[in-house]
Amino acid sequence: MELWKLFEWAAWIVSAILLLYIFVDMIRVGAEYDEDLLLSSREGADELLEAQKHD
Repeated sequence: MELWKLFEWAAWIVSAILLLYIFVDMIRVGAEYDEDLLLSSREGADELLEAQKHD
């Protein structure tokens, strides 16, 4: 049974690391990008059109 307890602790540790990564990424993305861009359904469309104009 000790092996299963080790797996359980390992799973909780992995979950905590993933949660921390998601939280840090949420803060980083929120600071880097404007809220209007993040809520837009046409994300990246302007950049694609700009690239096509230069070709």
